[in-house]
Amino acid sequence: MRTLLNKRKTPGLFICCLIFVFTSLASFSYPAERYTFGIVPQYDQRQLYSIWKPLVAELERQTGLSFRLVTAPKISTFEKEFLKGSYDFAYMNPYHLLKANKAQGYVPIIRDRASLRGILVVRKDSPIKKLSRLNNKVVAFPSPNALGASLLLRADLSELHHLNIVPLYVTSHDSVYLYVVKGLADAGGGVEQTLERQEKPIRDALRILYTSRRIPTHPIAIHPRVPRADAEKVRRAFLEIASTKEGRELLMKIPMKQPISASLDDYTPMIQWGLESFWIEE
Repeated sequence: MRTLLNKRKTPGLFICCLIFVFTSLASFSYPAERYTFGIVPQYDQRQLYSIWKPLVAELERQTGLSFRLVTAPKISTFEKEFLKGSYDFAYMNPYHLLKANKAQGYVPIIRDRASLRGILVVRKDSPIKKLSRLNNKVVAFPSPNALGASLLLRADLSELHHLNIVPLYVTSHDSVYLYVVKGLADAGGGVEQTLERQEKPIRDALRILYTSRRIPTHPIAIHPRVPRADAEKVRRAFLEIASTKEGRELLMKIPMKQPISASLDDYTPMIQWGLESFWIEE
């Protein structure tokens, strides 16, 4: 009789074990999908990773998502990648966003409240005091299609000031400032944020000759394949990071002083600026 009872209990015990196993599996936390996070190469790659790796680590902690940080040796390479849709998330310049939106449907989710301006710098001891003196001079730019540091400035020089220049493309903002300091270019294009990030000897050796009109700042943009729920986690995480002193220190290194939610409408007015004629396919 005892043996018969044990046999009758065995199926019930087996079912209970199965329920326990499936319940445990259901509660197991599988690794999140790993997203690519592309960064426009404003600085050299070592500096980019030192800025972004701690920030991306904090994003992972707050969102539960996983990111693979990706950059490129040149801005032109970065452009080819986002036009192909290689990045899930990307930090790009505002005109890049319009190109990326048209090509792949990228949309912005976060940006800095501050605006962006292009600047032309010369050596502090340069005899060039007026913009007109740049006619037929060599001007360094990070790449043809860097918005504030190249596109907008070249458009201003040509269309607003009717100047001819000899453009020299030198890969990054850091390189622009070094070329000017070393006398390898008469002037150079950058943006206020990247000039502020230069080491003091470089900053002190330069003088701002010209400042462009204001534009919205670089956004964090997402490819449409990213689920909206995950995009929302990242948007909220940026705002949350900005709420702490430690988080603000991480964001200042981008620099992104005050993150705010962004939309495509912030950037569409630039379509009317005629910058397309100064875009160079590489």
